[in-house]
Amino acid sequence: MNTLRLSAPQLGIELFRLGKPRVVALIVFCAWIGMLLASDGTINWGKMLAAVCGIALIASGAAAANCLFESERDAQMLRTQRRPLPRGAVSLQWAASYALCLTVSGAVLLTLFVNTLTLYLTLATFIAYAVVYTRWLKPASPQNIVIGGAAGAMPPILGWAAMSGEVSAVAATLFLIIYAWTPPHFWALALYRMEDYRKVGLPMLPVTHGKAFTRLAIWLYSWILAATTLLPVALGFSGLLYLLAALLLNGWFLFGAWRVYRNEQDELARKLFRCSIAYLAYLFSALLIDHYLKMAMF
Repeated sequence: MNTLRLSAPQLGIELFRLGKPRVVALIVFCAWIGMLLASDGTINWGKMLAAVCGIALIASGAAAANCLFESERDAQMLRTQRRPLPRGAVSLQWAASYALCLTVSGAVLLTLFVNTLTLYLTLATFIAYAVVYTRWLKPASPQNIVIGGAAGAMPPILGWAAMSGEVSAVAATLFLIIYAWTPPHFWALALYRMEDYRKVGLPMLPVTHGKAFTRLAIWLYSWILAATTLLPVALGFSGLLYLLAALLLNGWFLFGAWRVYRNEQDELARKLFRCSIAYLAYLFSALLIDHYLKMAMF
């Protein structure tokens, strides 16, 4: 790999990109929702800031490690060939050092200012994503995203544990929502990027079972997701506002999934992938607003 000669600011920008900041932003948002829900109105802002920074640093370290392990594949895929490592903007040594520095810094923050439960859970998530999923599951099975989705669903549990020192049924429910959301979210991406995955030999569902089967799987899993989002209401944790928001958002998502199921256009899969990110953000925001409105009323 020919490494580009960059100035210090340019190198800093490329290293920042290596940590997948947009993905990490969604991770931190979901963890922050968990923190706020666990706080019940009494917020330790210093502890919350340390938890947000610690989780963000380790998540960025995991993303950088993922890019490091997948640099050869990324160079062959249209979607990823402009990442810093395939372009030669960052060397493998810099990437490894950056991932290690981020992870250690995040671990120190969580140890000193949060609690050991959050530290252990966050490091376990790092290993599950950067090692178990990236190195083993992803190249081994078309069910990689179903099994490996557990790592991506951890942020609300991390946030809850950070503020409360425990993992509750509510935190587990948030985990299940993201876990159910992950397959239709990523299979939509895999549909319109199928040739990329085929080229590098990754057994993503459209490659191994075809696009028609994948579209059906997205449609069925979207119903599982819709049912899972109603668990907070069933458990009595949320009320009417969240219920209405969940029903509207699920209607929006199911409509998009139905269009993907009934049509072969890649553009519809692309739209579903993008709307799924907004869907999750709106859903968790509604849950948070509903929770604090209930607290204010009672």
